[in-house]
Amino acid sequence: MTSLRTDYCGLLRAADTGRVVSVCGWVDRRREHGEHLAFIDLRDHTGIVQCVVDEKHDLRSEYVVRITGTVRNRLDGTVNESLATGEIEVGDCEVEVLSVSEPPPFPLHDRVDVDENIRLRHRYVDLRRPRMQANLRLRATVNAAVRAAMERQGFVEVETPMLVASTPEGARDFVVPSRSSPGSFYALPQSPQLFKQLCMVGGIDRYYQIARCLRDEDLRADRQFEFMQLDAEASFVGQDEVFEFIGEAVRDATEAVTGNRIGDIPTMTWADAQERFGSDKPDVRFGMELTELTDVFDATEAKVFQVDCVKGIVYEGGARELGRNAIDDLTDSCKRWGAKGLAWFRVQEGATLDGALTKFMSDAELAAVPERLGAAEGDLVLIIADTRRTVNHVLGLLRLELGRPPVNEGGLDFLWITDFPLFEALDEAGNPIPAHHPFTMPHPDDLALLAERGDALLQVRSQAYDLVLNGWELGSGSVRIHRRDVQSQIFELLGIADEEANAKFGFLLEAFRFGAPPHAGFAFGLDRLVALLAGEENIREVIAYPKTQSGSDPLTNAPTPIDARHLEELGLRVLPPAT
Repeated sequence: MTSLRTDYCGLLRAADTGRVVSVCGWVDRRREHGEHLAFIDLRDHTGIVQCVVDEKHDLRSEYVVRITGTVRNRLDGTVNESLATGEIEVGDCEVEVLSVSEPPPFPLHDRVDVDENIRLRHRYVDLRRPRMQANLRLRATVNAAVRAAMERQGFVEVETPMLVASTPEGARDFVVPSRSSPGSFYALPQSPQLFKQLCMVGGIDRYYQIARCLRDEDLRADRQFEFMQLDAEASFVGQDEVFEFIGEAVRDATEAVTGNRIGDIPTMTWADAQERFGSDKPDVRFGMELTELTDVFDATEAKVFQVDCVKGIVYEGGARELGRNAIDDLTDSCKRWGAKGLAWFRVQEGATLDGALTKFMSDAELAAVPERLGAAEGDLVLIIADTRRTVNHVLGLLRLELGRPPVNEGGLDFLWITDFPLFEALDEAGNPIPAHHPFTMPHPDDLALLAERGDALLQVRSQAYDLVLNGWELGSGSVRIHRRDVQSQIFELLGIADEEANAKFGFLLEAFRFGAPPHAGFAFGLDRLVALLAGEENIREVIAYPKTQSGSDPLTNAPTPIDARHLEELGLRVLPPAT
């Protein structure tokens, strides 16, 4: 069978004038022209071309047609400069209707906002929109660039299982009941973590996979139940080598989309990120850094500042821009985020402060605050006083609220965050809670601290690292524990007995008995990277068939009840919801 088309709609140009072509696609618009002719804008994934057809053809929006005709220049004064094909049209047309269409559930022009549930219910129509076409093709470009970069660096693509044993990964598993083993369940992988480490024990040396992972956690703009990640692991490497090979993949992907190659990705320690930006995934496209003021208030008589930590930020021009109602709203937000309140001051002529708290402050404090912050006339000074953790957290959120640019502005600022804490807190029994999975190698300078107990353990740094882009965490990785003595010590600290460790991780621990090389790895979310490269605020816009924020799928109505026969085969019974 010969092809129905000779050319794509959006690729025809003036150089094709005089050629007889056949183009196929969807009717984008129809415009009457006199008594006997109509202009048809025909659309495929490459764009739109204008076709002049006989009026007798009843062509309606989204009809699928094949049009054969001669490419010709448009008449003077009718060139459409907004179209790549705007200089030409297809005339003397023969039309073949390949498929009729009911009126679409919503306009397909990107300038029209459509309710997301309607879009997802009719995703097959939504995918025809130029925005979705561009996003999914951009995604394919990123995938191809990432895969090529990893292959070029000697990585081997290995597929890992989708039906696995349940393991603690920090989120809830999706589980699959086993028909052949009633009462037992598989889990869908939250990541290929343990399997890729086994690849290192198996001598693969450099593994990668564009892996589908699933986590049963609350959804948001940058999170779905199922997601795709570049997953990589390498033997006989450390943190710096991971930064090199992951950085190369990121640089290739970014260049493939933007045409520009980013330089070396800077690093920042977790402690610096918290102190300067109040976040472990700082958006460094703008300033407004957190500034230490605790020492300024060492001898203060103002009770509000008699706390462990005082810090401030400056909102340039905020004294003129924000009225009292807006500042009250910011105060309410700070309280909702965990602060007791928000101290604010307008900066007046001569860098003097104006605010309700100035009457409780000394002259030295009134002079030191604007000087330390670098505040000028017309600025707004915002201060949080509380525990250091609360101050950093709240000011970090306030900074984003006031200064963060839209996702598609300000360029692409990649950043490595290093030296995360090994433990994030202590549980009621005094056991440390791991900040990452329990196979993360402690920082070599802090190994001695593992012999301590209590809060001293919270000072132990890990060899874990994150890649951040414009305030989004793209992914995480670490140098892994390959020494049995260190792994046993970590399990002991976490309160994991040998029996429990063997039940949860026995196959990995067993493998480590047979010669595990030093190894390290990383994984980053392709959905998030693609969204940022596409200038999208929500990863659902770069996924072909996403779930809604509530986790439902309007297209297939999933999740749905399962019929009684299947339940019986699986040995399951559905209980009524808990009240």
